[in-house]
Amino acid sequence: MNQENFCLSERHVSSSYIRQGLQARRGHEQLIRVLLQQGKCPEEGWSEDTIELFLSELAVMDSNNFLGNCGVGEREGRVASGLVARRHYRLIHGIGRSGDIAAVQPKAAGSSLLNKITNSVVLDVLKFTGARSVSSCFVVPMATGMSLTLCFLTLRHRRPKARYILWPRIDQKSCFKSMVTAGFEPVVIENVLEGDELRTNLEEVERKIQEFGAENILLEELSVLCDKHNIPHIVNNAYGVQSSKCMHLIQQGARVGRIDAFVQSLDKNFMVPVGGAIIAGFDEKFINEISKMYPGRASASPSIDVLITLLTLGANGYKKLLAERKELYGQLAQELGTLATRHGERLLHTPHNPISLAMSLEHLQTHSSTAVTQLGSMLFTRQVSGARVVPGNGEQVVSGHKFRGFMSHADAYPHPYLNAASAIGITREDITLCMKRLEKCLKSLWKNEREEQEDLQNQTEP
Repeated sequence: MNQENFCLSERHVSSSYIRQGLQARRGHEQLIRVLLQQGKCPEEGWSEDTIELFLSELAVMDSNNFLGNCGVGEREGRVASGLVARRHYRLIHGIGRSGDIAAVQPKAAGSSLLNKITNSVVLDVLKFTGARSVSSCFVVPMATGMSLTLCFLTLRHRRPKARYILWPRIDQKSCFKSMVTAGFEPVVIENVLEGDELRTNLEEVERKIQEFGAENILLEELSVLCDKHNIPHIVNNAYGVQSSKCMHLIQQGARVGRIDAFVQSLDKNFMVPVGGAIIAGFDEKFINEISKMYPGRASASPSIDVLITLLTLGANGYKKLLAERKELYGQLAQELGTLATRHGERLLHTPHNPISLAMSLEHLQTHSSTAVTQLGSMLFTRQVSGARVVPGNGEQVVSGHKFRGFMSHADAYPHPYLNAASAIGITREDITLCMKRLEKCLKSLWKNEREEQEDLQNQTEP
């Protein structure tokens, strides 16, 4: 209610009680006022009441919620189900207009404001997580793969002669397919092995630049080489926002070289449903160019989800989750390493990966060729999700390109391994339970192996 309605309310209820209610209302409004003034993630999280009040007030600014609205167009924000309307807080019009996802909709001032505020809050988060000089970003209602495609299509207009994308190999289907979908030919740069760790082959990248010509190439990594040869550079930062190391590397890459845009997943970094990503960069003009490439208006759901989440957590709450994730990485490394030693394996040394860890399965594979893949199935049936077993000997065809050793990021990685990640939101209980179930699975496999050997020995004895 506004001030006048509060005054009118005093005719019906004691003025002292009404003043208390007014003060409570002003508390909510002050938080909203600061958000609109600063456009930053609030330091402390909001209550659900404040968030719902804010969303409700945005919704009443959209034409589909006007009292007495008479809609005679083909898109009037009509929703048949009340459940669907409530699920979207009656913000039905989406974001953008037919020609630009960032444009303001005349019919939907509230949804347009939500879009602008969300992008502003997310930009603030990217800055305080490490990319301090990032100048622009926008939430797009597509997952990482299609968001990368949108970036590549924008660069196609800037570089119509470009045919190739140099791609230091990362075995992720959506990443590879994003380049093919955009009409480019990926040139796979095989990684080089340094100890247990795979690193980008800089010499091979340089050689390919000379072979194909800089004007014919887009590059997905390596900012200094990109700057040296004037080659566009897109970074797939899928789950990197939760890692200060990844974000500082992006900041450093932009400082010493060239990064045109970097793309990150909403679900991986902000614990919201799958279906959204953030496209960000250090050149506001180019990021705006990408947003204008998106054809038509778009769903507001990913923007609503991430805004609600960040308002709930606040900057301090999100930073706390990042600190906990980093701390639990150490616990996961220690416990996985200890378990590996007990079973004749070891924790692979991968110091440049601040999120994922890997335990060798070499000893297990030596005794049984099927035990490694069986371990992955056993973990999944025991409700251990996310842990991946990589035998290293498989093949996979993706968009016509055959990858040997798929999922190991190399043609011939020397070790089969189990991969686990300390990602945002992980708990100590997750790690403890995972180690307990992994231990049981390994013991079961070794027991079965011994029994099979005994049976085989009994069969061969006279």
